[in-house]
Amino acid sequence: MAPRDYLPVTYDSETSFGGELLKLGPTLLLIAFWVAMMSRSGGIGGMMGGGGGAGGGRNIFSVGKSKPTVITKEAKTGVTFKDVAGLAEAKVEVMELVDFLKNPKRYKDLGAKIPKGALLTGPPGTGKTLLAKATAGEADVPFLSVSGSDFIEMFVGVGPSRVRDLFAQAKTMQPCIIWIDEIDAIGKKRSSGGGMGGGNDERENTLNQLLVEMDGFSTSGQIVIMAGTNRPDTLDSALLRPGRFDRSIEITNPDIGGRAEIFRVHLPSLKLADEVKPLSEELAALSPGFSGAQIANVVNEAALRAARRDGDSVEMQDFHQAMDRVIAGLEQRSKALSPAEKQRVAHHEAGHAVVGWFLEHASPLLKVSIVPRGMGALGYAQYVPKERKLHTKDQMVDQLCMMLGGRIAEKVFFDNVSTGAQDDLQKVTRIAYGLVTVYGMSDKIGHLSFPQPQDGQINSSRPYSEEIASIVDEEAREIVVRAYDRTMELLLEKKELAAALAQRLIEKEVLLREDVIEILGDRPWGDAMSYREIVDGMAKGYEEQDVAEEEPEAEAEIDITPEAPSAPGGAVPGVAFKETSS
Repeated sequence: MAPRDYLPVTYDSETSFGGELLKLGPTLLLIAFWVAMMSRSGGIGGMMGGGGGAGGGRNIFSVGKSKPTVITKEAKTGVTFKDVAGLAEAKVEVMELVDFLKNPKRYKDLGAKIPKGALLTGPPGTGKTLLAKATAGEADVPFLSVSGSDFIEMFVGVGPSRVRDLFAQAKTMQPCIIWIDEIDAIGKKRSSGGGMGGGNDERENTLNQLLVEMDGFSTSGQIVIMAGTNRPDTLDSALLRPGRFDRSIEITNPDIGGRAEIFRVHLPSLKLADEVKPLSEELAALSPGFSGAQIANVVNEAALRAARRDGDSVEMQDFHQAMDRVIAGLEQRSKALSPAEKQRVAHHEAGHAVVGWFLEHASPLLKVSIVPRGMGALGYAQYVPKERKLHTKDQMVDQLCMMLGGRIAEKVFFDNVSTGAQDDLQKVTRIAYGLVTVYGMSDKIGHLSFPQPQDGQINSSRPYSEEIASIVDEEAREIVVRAYDRTMELLLEKKELAAALAQRLIEKEVLLREDVIEILGDRPWGDAMSYREIVDGMAKGYEEQDVAEEEPEAEAEIDITPEAPSAPGGAVPGVAFKETSS
């Protein structure tokens, strides 16, 4: 074949660095991701250096290890029992636990065993965590602090592993105290319908491990477990039994004496005017239902308001404005009301004030305002309710009349009504049905008390027959109708005074008790009791209770305290809050 018939072919072998690197791209990405994860968690330092130091973090191989905040017996939290005010009974219980660990011999000689656990329960802001901090500051033993959510992880088996590791650390430090905050994160009731897999089983396994560590086959020795929650009703019964949590310490909102103590703790840090320094007792009387956290917020807000007005010291008016902010929300003067709306709101609030002023069992008025506040409240009246433990039917009916005063005032002065009484009517409905179905104050229903619907919904499933339901509805309606007629008669009689009070409200927007006295005269039934009268009355009640307990034949009384009307959203229980909004 001729050479021209051949096609010249050249073979060339060439390797591209970029092409080869592209082939290794997925592997390099996996290595880079692994290195980034290990370096973020301190894993490289942990593997190469035998584990990071105190701030080294947690590597991927120690994800099952518990990392509690450890407060050694030499360290101090800066909080002691002296800083915890208004919790006298709870402090005694917790201080006894600390004494168990400090002086175990005295108790062991008498055959006593150290309590294994104490559960602190109560509403938010009442001082559960603060009491734990004081315990850590006072106890001369190591204090391990964790949160219930620290045990929850995306990996299966991590929760039980962290529980085991936490107690293993505690055993090396005993005697010691373990504090688990918000224990309801892992202590909720276990389901009985079989596990559905996933996170629910993991949480239950964590709870099972916690139950075993607290009181299982092997005892935990000198380890006291303290826990806090504001949802004790959701906890598993096995967690609450004696042997695990031997003591349940309820921490509620302080009474008037406790509030005065809390004010005395917070006030020294402020630069007070001379008029305020001796008035911690008066501030306590003006803040019924406040929790410790709310009192601290009031004190701080008063200092902020004094700074805003460039004041040299914190005055009493700053505390009044701070309480308004905590009770009713932020003042919103930018919400411009038309003259007609302002007239209606003023007469609505004047109706509340006049009815409450002339009813014997109504709470004494402290302040009435038509300045818009919060999320839609166009006006409100603040009262100082007497701190009763028991309520009679007459007292509760007077509260009903006072709540209806705003709606009836609109009817009297404008011959029609608005949507402003929605919140009042909700409270009226709750109290009326409570009189019939909870407190047995209806002649037709008799002395019966039925379980209450969930979430306060009146129209949810009723725990009684349709026949009884019809009687309940009729009785509740009759109670409201009688209260309405009584209030209408009172407001028609005092119509001129209500009109004068409404006119003064339009002029000044905020009226204090002195302004109301100027228009309505002295209250026929007297004013609010002073701090000393309230405290002395409580002390007399305690003495009478002690005498009754010494008599073996005395019959114990049951506390049937009704739910106090509260502000929308549960702002401050015990302070009557009248919302005027649609």
